Amino acid sequence: MEAKYVIVFSALLFSLIIVGETATTGNWELLKESIGISAMHTQLLPNDRVVMFDRTDFGQSKISLPEEKCRKLADGRIDCSAHSVELNLLNQDVRPLTVLTDTWCSSGALAPDGMLIQSGGSNTGERAVRTFQPCADCDWMENQKGLVVPRWYASNQILPNGKFIVVGGRGQFSYEFIPKSSLPSDFKVFALPFLRETRDAVENNLYPFTHLSTDGNLFIFANTKSILFDYINNRVVRNDYPVMPGGVSRNYPSTGSSVLLPLKLGSIHGTSSAAPDAEVFICGGAPPTSYITAIKGTFLPAAKSCGRLMITAEQPQWVMEEMPIERVMGDMLLLPTGDVLIINGAKKGAAGWYLGREPVLNPVLYQPESSKYEIMEPSKIPRMYHSTAVLITDGRVLVGGSNPNKNYNFTEQFPTELSVEVFSPPYLSSGPRPQISWAKPETELSYKQPISIGFTTKKNGESPLFDKFFKKKSHQRNGELENVSVTLVAPSFNTHSFSMNQRMMVLEINQVRQLSSRTYVIDCFSPPTPNIAPPGYYLLFVVHSGIPSLGRWVHIS
Repeated sequence: MEAKYVIVFSALLFSLIIVGETATTGNWELLKESIGISAMHTQLLPNDRVVMFDRTDFGQSKISLPEEKCRKLADGRIDCSAHSVELNLLNQDVRPLTVLTDTWCSSGALAPDGMLIQSGGSNTGERAVRTFQPCADCDWMENQKGLVVPRWYASNQILPNGKFIVVGGRGQFSYEFIPKSSLPSDFKVFALPFLRETRDAVENNLYPFTHLSTDGNLFIFANTKSILFDYINNRVVRNDYPVMPGGVSRNYPSTGSSVLLPLKLGSIHGTSSAAPDAEVFICGGAPPTSYITAIKGTFLPAAKSCGRLMITAEQPQWVMEEMPIERVMGDMLLLPTGDVLIINGAKKGAAGWYLGREPVLNPVLYQPESSKYEIMEPSKIPRMYHSTAVLITDGRVLVGGSNPNKNYNFTEQFPTELSVEVFSPPYLSSGPRPQISWAKPETELSYKQPISIGFTTKKNGESPLFDKFFKKKSHQRNGELENVSVTLVAPSFNTHSFSMNQRMMVLEINQVRQLSSRTYVIDCFSPPTPNIAPPGYYLLFVVHSGIPSLGRWVHIS
């Protein structure tokens, strides 16, 4: 071969390699220009539809109810505006839903049977419990006395027994359980002095961060402090967690965000633990005075700081890090790979009407294993106060909402936003995805159950030329496939920068068997206890070399 042809071929080969391995920073797509409402609250359902809603007293929305479902207001006027919708992710159809009580700043989570249970709000909705059953033509059902006391800006968490604990709310230093049953404890309100102790002049402890620890107790973080709480016996188990450093408030209205990092239940050749370590990760927020100063016209910079706390450690200590961008009102989402996406929000100000400035358009991807932060491609749409984000089945992130105004207003500096977008993380452009062919059992799982998953992979999408000429090390060892994992992700209820019930587990893998050149079987185990995985629906992903499959719905009972 003549030298010039060798040079040309080598250059072509090098370009193929570089193109194949260049890191991308995600991309955005406008999914729907308008769903008719601003998505203040968002929940993915197990039928791949998404329920979104705002508050019911915003005025005329841009989508109408069927005439037979119009409601009569207290002043006698007839209101035919819908304030809740169902978005079908398969065809982007939007169906208006009827919600009557005021859902402003309420809370929720999915019940074990897949029904959305949603609680609290303001005015007519302050004691309401609403349910939405996933089906083709279902609508909201409402019980205006489903809570014992008013709950506005409260947090919900599903428990190992399938019930929900509702924690806090404006002026409520207590908790209770829903849905109500015949148990006397369901109709009691239990004092939680911690919420009173962490309250400051502007109540920087609303929407407290609640995470179910792997021992079945509840980790509660408010403002800068945290406890581990035994909700069954109404007692604090641990109050020795250190104050989060930095002097930043993390809860509403100095709104940061929080996730429980992925629970690692085992790996190839590893050993499982009935109670793995649990680590909380909290990012962003604002100075305690940010809300008051913003009302007066001065918008303080948001926090860049993040903190990790191993809540199961004998002597836990905060490990502080720093994001590349300041952020208040940001959302933190667990991706199928175990990475954390930090999205939405503003660089200055606080949560509240007209109180945020300098929207943060760039998401940030955080890798817990390396503590690496990477800035992603920006959106063109500011998503500030009352914006939401949830992971959807195909591994993308659905983003909607943003209304820092007192009503539907499209002329303000930051107008009411009715659109929804999807953000595709970098893994969706990093090569072919593994494909799940089958699973045994298919959808119904029990605890500690062996699971077999058949899947195909194209060896991380590497170029055949790369393999042939450079003989790159194969991702196989002794007949097993390396860099593979199985993850379960609980669909979260997202509002006000907190994804309630968000949870992810990395399953214990026994072995990976090769059936053909690109076909494999993973033998793994379901989570061992409901403390680790409360009963309900989860998205199952196979992840190979950092690329997840499409999610597959499974149910644990």
